[in-house]
Amino acid sequence: MSARYPLPAARHPIADRFLADGAAVEEAIERFGSPLHVVFPQVMAENAAALTHVLRRHAVPHEVFYAHKVNASTALVAEAAAAGLGVDVASSAELDRALAAGFAPHRIEATGPKSPAFVERIASLGVTANADDLWELDRLAAAAPSGQPSGSNVQVLLRLSGFASPMVPHSRFGIDLADADAALETVRRAPGLELRGVAFHLDTADPAARVDALTESMAVVAAAYRKGLRPSVVDIGGGLRQRFVEDPEPFQRYAQALAAGPGELVWPGHDVVAPAAHKYGNHRPATEVLERFLTAEIERRPVAEVLRECMLTLWIEPGKALVDHAGITLASVLYRKRAAGRDLVVLDLSRNQVTPADQEVLVDPVVVDGRGDPPEKGVFLAGRLCLESDLISRRKVFLDAEPDSGDVLAFVNTAAYQMDLSASAAAGHPPPPKVAAVLDGGRFTFTAETPADTFDDHHGS
Repeated sequence: MSARYPLPAARHPIADRFLADGAAVEEAIERFGSPLHVVFPQVMAENAAALTHVLRRHAVPHEVFYAHKVNASTALVAEAAAAGLGVDVASSAELDRALAAGFAPHRIEATGPKSPAFVERIASLGVTANADDLWELDRLAAAAPSGQPSGSNVQVLLRLSGFASPMVPHSRFGIDLADADAALETVRRAPGLELRGVAFHLDTADPAARVDALTESMAVVAAAYRKGLRPSVVDIGGGLRQRFVEDPEPFQRYAQALAAGPGELVWPGHDVVAPAAHKYGNHRPATEVLERFLTAEIERRPVAEVLRECMLTLWIEPGKALVDHAGITLASVLYRKRAAGRDLVVLDLSRNQVTPADQEVLVDPVVVDGRGDPPEKGVFLAGRLCLESDLISRRKVFLDAEPDSGDVLAFVNTAAYQMDLSASAAAGHPPPPKVAAVLDGGRFTFTAETPADTFDDHHGS
């Protein structure tokens, strides 16, 4: 008998309760279909409260912005508004949803590359612009209404990149530090612009890299003051991690087995790389990453203390950390078969609806209402597209029960992050519908995301 390498996913209590309620899952599938993305706004609110608690405990003036790009869900953006967060938008469509959710323009920040039309809209509404390039600054300067009273100018953050520290990853975004002086001059000379502060975003959770980027950004803040500008914000972006497992040991054991030779663990012709430090091996919450950053030192003083003394407000833009465990994906089993000498479970789902094409879901799905002992053998999961590459799992997964046709598999911690970035309508299969599930007094309330389909209903649990 070959060895088993199960990768159990960490589950939030609300997701756990939903999955334990087989009748509720069945009702959701019957009413909304399979596959189905289910998001839990209450989990997002809990994540926001946890991050805010850390910032308050360190007495750091702060604002938390929900990075809307992680999910188009109207329920999640509404929850962000209700929780008192700001919102980070990257397009006019996201701006529309933010305004519809009740965000006032001064609680909205626009990030990422922007079209001329988007720049003009930002300037006219009074949304804070996180400038990605000198070209954008020039456009903002041209679009900003001049002759307005103080406080009516377009608020600008300079997104910085090109840091000298080798700890800081390179990024295609932002204004190179070599051009920072030119950017400051553009803002200083533009009558309709006001420098709100500086910003950066790092594609890493490493606190040391973030401290180095902050240190170099503080030099730009000092240069701004020398020019008579008055920046008051440092925006460190997102990059806080998701927590996929409770215990890292099974993942480390699996990673070691892969490193020794994939053998029967990987579908022929494919590679799965899972070093022990892979994101799916992370068991530390985003609050711990934020705590480590605030207590790290700049010139022997904690970051939190430096920010307070410099009277700078810390902005963070978490996306995936805010929606960590705030969603699951449900998919029905179509049938089982043998192919290439292996056991295959074919799902009513496409690979790009649970993971980007170049990645792999490295925690095992759950068989809803599964019974009996876990099967000794693992299986591969296949999608419904007519592509050899449409394997939901290119690695062998070890389920907690034998799946049969008509059973429902649940992918934990998938629906709230990434899915809108990678999903397509290939072969005429539309992206899965999305519903918000709210637990209220022991009952789940389902709300469809599409306005035309919006309705509420209750299911007793």
